[in-house]
Amino acid sequence: MFSKKNTNFACDTNMENLKERTARGLFWGVLNSGATQVLNVVIGILLGRMIAPAEWAPIGMIAIFSAIAGNLQSSGFSTAIVNMKQPTDNDYNAVFWFNILMSAGIYLILFMAAPWIALFFEQPCLTDLSRFIFLAFFISSFGISTNAYMTKNMMNKEITVVNTCALVCSGIVAVILAFNGFSYWSLAWQQVVNALILVIGRFFYVHWRPTTRIDFSPIRKTWKFAMNILVTMVINTLNNNILTFIFGKLFARTPQVVGNFFQAFKWNTMAYQLVSGSIEQVAQPVLVEARGERSEVRDEQEIRVFRKMLRFTAFLAFPAMFGLSLVADEFILSTIGPKWEACVPLLRILCIGGAFMPFYSLYKNLIISQGRSDINMWLNISQIILQMVLIFLTYRHGIITVVSAYTLLNIVWLITWQWFAKRLIGVRLWDVCKDTIPFALISGVLMAVIGWLTGSISNSYLLLLVRMVLAVVLYAIIMKLLRVKMMDDCIQYLIGKKIKE
Repeated sequence: MFSKKNTNFACDTNMENLKERTARGLFWGVLNSGATQVLNVVIGILLGRMIAPAEWAPIGMIAIFSAIAGNLQSSGFSTAIVNMKQPTDNDYNAVFWFNILMSAGIYLILFMAAPWIALFFEQPCLTDLSRFIFLAFFISSFGISTNAYMTKNMMNKEITVVNTCALVCSGIVAVILAFNGFSYWSLAWQQVVNALILVIGRFFYVHWRPTTRIDFSPIRKTWKFAMNILVTMVINTLNNNILTFIFGKLFARTPQVVGNFFQAFKWNTMAYQLVSGSIEQVAQPVLVEARGERSEVRDEQEIRVFRKMLRFTAFLAFPAMFGLSLVADEFILSTIGPKWEACVPLLRILCIGGAFMPFYSLYKNLIISQGRSDINMWLNISQIILQMVLIFLTYRHGIITVVSAYTLLNIVWLITWQWFAKRLIGVRLWDVCKDTIPFALISGVLMAVIGWLTGSISNSYLLLLVRMVLAVVLYAIIMKLLRVKMMDDCIQYLIGKKIKE
């Protein structure tokens, strides 16, 4: 009896510690994502005003190559490290040297392939541009192990500082170059400088240092898990860039179409990553710890942690994304100017789907925390195949139809992820709906009412300000009136009180 009581006390204590660290991690995750997106907005507005739509197209066309190269350099081993209970210095060291060797080889291949990339898109400038931009992922390879170390140890405060410094410095470089007429080269320099400062900043905060004693045995031990992650990362990259890539080919002679889509996609991604970025920083380490040994108590704790993250995601994602869809027109006109007006309908559609994208991050981390990277991989492969079929069936009907079909599929496909979550930890669809749908309905109705009330305002700047203020204030009031616990938890943490279950 005494032993059982002690065990229960230890479990309760661990749960309390986990809850506090999760709250702290989410706080710094939100701060990091918020600072990142605010800076991206400011930099994006300045660059959007100085660089024409057609001049953004080359960057959008080769984005997929840089992203896939970045996937290949880490090969999923950094995720494998985070998924370990207690990774050793040797694990970090093996991943460090593996990443560098892989990156050097991939960069050499892409360097040689640059002329063919330029030929494919019928853009001669891509030869030199791609060779320079691809340097960014090679530089990044030096910081992958340190980033895994910071993520595993939930050093969210330090991650926030490093990311902010990198964004500010690279943004200043890009704005100065764009002001002096460097066009798309300013965007290329932004990527390279950002990668360099991230590497330096991570080494500044992380005490671990690589050694010249190279042992790749940890790579061999986690090979299958990491390869599943790698395939999934590549599929996700294809998923995130496939439309820009295809439009880059289909509309090569009208690059402004590609530029408009790239701009809409960029703003949508920046907005939903405010939420998904916060979740990404804490979800996997927290869910790995909550998993523990299989028992009824631990299973219940895991479901409780996952559902709380679901509510947090819905609490932020739906008002943020539905709100951006509401103000899309005045936001684009007031920030980057009338020359980008053609991207407004695309942004509105993407924002509806963007409200559901952070849930993918949460489900992905749940499944990976269970050691089932294979499920994660096959779900993503199936999704990209369906997307390709939809694009093939709809592209003749225009870009609006393609984006609408793409958005609808991304929303519906979440049901498949939920089915596997039910199998793995027992979380029910009904509980997920109770945790998320109320936030979606409240946000949707609120934005519709605000749109109707403010429809008579003709000045874009005033309309943007009024709608944003009304959305934030009214949403907060509604949450308080309905006594939504997520709202109370946020306030309690901000004022330094302990969060109650």
